[in-house]
Amino acid sequence: MTTHRLLRTVRSAALAAGTAALALGLTACAGADGGPKAAGGDRTAATAQGRSTSVVDGDGGAQQITSRTTAAGARQCHGDELLVTAVHRFAGRQGDHLLVTASNEGTEPCWVTSYPAVVLDWNTDNVALPHAKQDAPGGDRHLTLRPGGKVYTAVNLFDHGTRSRTARSFALALRGPDGHAGPYYSVDVKGRDARFRWTEADVLNWNTEKPYDF
Repeated sequence: MTTHRLLRTVRSAALAAGTAALALGLTACAGADGGPKAAGGDRTAATAQGRSTSVVDGDGGAQQITSRTTAAGARQCHGDELLVTAVHRFAGRQGDHLLVTASNEGTEPCWVTSYPAVVLDWNTDNVALPHAKQDAPGGDRHLTLRPGGKVYTAVNLFDHGTRSRTARSFALALRGPDGHAGPYYSVDVKGRDARFRWTEADVLNWNTEKPYDF
């Protein structure tokens, strides 16, 4: 299975310089102004809050209660350090979904929260999918990924057989603690049947365990 690293685009006068050298395959999607979005590494992390919140280590460590200011010195994941894969699972069967895995390939811990903003058809409809109603609570937690740590989410696909759409890739953005999404990146889907169909879809919160792991 081929994996893809989040690609950071570099704003410069010479567009030929284009993308950051660390890219393995994810391309930044166009922003609202039609131009490429800069990666999260060009954004400042949200100001730490002093209130308590749950923090979970993405490498399987125990859950602990701490404050955002003392969350093991971790900052919000910006994207540059993440390696993201997407696999189409149970194609054509009940439980059809996209399994999305993000791993911290950097040298410092970082955290994700909530669920990613996902647009399945950027060229047609750039409105992010809703959060899955059947998802378990806990989307306000900060899941800290130590170097090598992983977190998972799933895009649930519902194909009613009428007016369904088909794709092999989708756009994904990380959310900040305020719920707002950062830059979007294109993610290619892998698996025996990389093509997926949907009429409706929704997204689960990030989690330290694979959803629907059966």
